[in-house]
Amino acid sequence: MIRIAILGSTGSIGRNTLDVIRRFPDKFQVIGLSANSNIKLLYRQIKEFHPAFVAVNDARLGRKLKSGLKSKTQVFIGEDGLEELIQHKLIDKIVLAISGSAALKPLLKAIETRKVIALANKEALVMAGPIIIKKAEAKKVKIIPVDSEQSAIWQCLDSQDSSKLRNIYLTASGGTLRKFSQKKLKSVLRHEVLRHPCWRMGEKISVDSATLMNKGLEVLEAMFLFNIAAQKIKIVIHPQAIIHSMVEFIDGVILAQLSITDMRIPIQYAIAYPQRLKNAFPSVDFFQLKRFDFEKPDERKFPCLGLAYRAADEIGTMPSVLNAANEASVEAFLKNRLKFMAIPQVIEKVMDRHRKIKHPGLEEILAADYWARNEAAKIIQSLRN
Repeated sequence: MIRIAILGSTGSIGRNTLDVIRRFPDKFQVIGLSANSNIKLLYRQIKEFHPAFVAVNDARLGRKLKSGLKSKTQVFIGEDGLEELIQHKLIDKIVLAISGSAALKPLLKAIETRKVIALANKEALVMAGPIIIKKAEAKKVKIIPVDSEQSAIWQCLDSQDSSKLRNIYLTASGGTLRKFSQKKLKSVLRHEVLRHPCWRMGEKISVDSATLMNKGLEVLEAMFLFNIAAQKIKIVIHPQAIIHSMVEFIDGVILAQLSITDMRIPIQYAIAYPQRLKNAFPSVDFFQLKRFDFEKPDERKFPCLGLAYRAADEIGTMPSVLNAANEASVEAFLKNRLKFMAIPQVIEKVMDRHRKIKHPGLEEILAADYWARNEAAKIIQSLRN
């Protein structure tokens, strides 16, 4: 029995993880859950899975949940409470599904506890990849990627030496706006951006998919996870989204991982590893599919991809600035305060104004994140005036 804590259990990845666990009651036990503020859903999860403890980031809502609970579940509150949950000795494996930059500190704390980490967050690695990987290696902590693309690469590599790699091919569906003209992109509406053709995802990652920033962040993530230069990481538009990524070795052999578009598949592999468990998900039907299509990404229409490669080339604090400016811009877009095509404009302006620190520590990375959000807010406001 693998005892699991899910950080971010009310989000898309968290809910999917619980669905996988629901299917294997003899394999997994939910020990801990955490949420930011969605205590209604968290309450239902507590009633079903009976975790020993939960953490709520919002202090007021955490106290409200605690007063309303009739179970023996212990409630931790705030950032300190989440750290207390992470350190609990009952946990075997942590699924880190907190979204955005908020995952950085919990990830570092999880590494300190030497627990196995199933990582479903890319922003933390983008911000502080060298620090995270160095710490994980020092503590001998295994980080298993959950994102379908990184999981595919991880499975294809199967612990082989990264020096044997020629290229990594990160596949992308192209998002809902792939066929939009440059003119149409200028007036695209919020609901059009959020209507992803293949995956059911949260709002922020749906916008990132539409701008191709999601692939850019994955370039940085893969660079750190697999110790490979960004120049060897290629983006391939694959609209069918059946090939989740490919690895090319120095002898010209290319291995690919294929499956239907269902996040429960990489989640199941991550939490069950090193086992593979049988499930009832459908297989790829090649006869119905008939064809695979591949295209080059259009960086003129989707400049966020080029900005991510720039951050990968400059490194230092620049990836943290890229991520923070993107988060601020996407939030503004979702609140109808910024046009879709202005997202890369804001990010580029913030990056141009940043004075990069080449070898930053954690505090300098967090300071760059804070600065970039403030700078992005100023630029967004100037565009509205």
